[in-house]
Amino acid sequence: MAGSKEIRTKIKSVENTRKITKAMEMVAASKMRKAQDRMRASRPYAEKIRNVAAHLSFAQVEYKHPYLIKRDVVKNVGLIVISSDKGLCGGLNTNMLRLSVNQMKTWETEGKAVTVSAIGNKGFGFMNRVGANVKSHITGLGDVPHLESLIGTIKVMLDAYTDGEIDQLYICYTRFINTMKQEPVMQQLLPLSGEQLGSPKGHWDYIYEPEAKPVVDQLMMRYVESLVYNAVAENMASEQSSRMVAMKSASDNAKEVIGDLKLIYNKARQAAITKEISEIVGGAAAVA
Repeated sequence: MAGSKEIRTKIKSVENTRKITKAMEMVAASKMRKAQDRMRASRPYAEKIRNVAAHLSFAQVEYKHPYLIKRDVVKNVGLIVISSDKGLCGGLNTNMLRLSVNQMKTWETEGKAVTVSAIGNKGFGFMNRVGANVKSHITGLGDVPHLESLIGTIKVMLDAYTDGEIDQLYICYTRFINTMKQEPVMQQLLPLSGEQLGSPKGHWDYIYEPEAKPVVDQLMMRYVESLVYNAVAENMASEQSSRMVAMKSASDNAKEVIGDLKLIYNKARQAAITKEISEIVGGAAAVA
């Protein structure tokens, strides 16, 4: 059995660790509420622009945007991976990256080349380690996502699609369900199809001023940007929720460890006291 001093040192160490995890839990809870507010604020805009894009995909227009045209042969696939910049958030990044890698292996067995764009430090580092073809990346987003900082990374993949370097574009991120549940999802960004957008109730007709091309070009660009921004907002809300739960679990585990160590310490201390009393009694008996 370890000595009393060694056990006291362990107890102090675990108590200090618990203070850190408890503080991180409180910080994550505060950031989680703000992240959820941003996520919920972005959802109506994403839903509305999705509705407009759905009507546009079914409308009989004189100009068909390249994002709406399905390609017959798919040889190259683009993938935008959204992860967190920091760790200590449970299995959030692990589950999402596992989904991404499994899908990449499936594409490779089908003879498709995969190009990756990484948003977040964890995803960028992982894709480099597995030897993926990383075309663009951005890290250090902070706690608040800004569209202007994402546009460069997104545009690299959109330009690659327009130039024919990739034939399909997917996005993989963690969707926020509730505080205790987040799930990794993969969605197809390009080409946009009516089935993917959802068939609208009735069809709208459009009158463009001055012409259809600049209006549709801007709408499609804003649509894709809104999808990526919404995915980043969802991922950040999931990150803070997962971190809060992970830190709470760590704090609870530390409390149990402290209890076990204190029990061991008390037993060791009682054994030492019993031994000293026995020695005193034995010595007294010998003198008598």
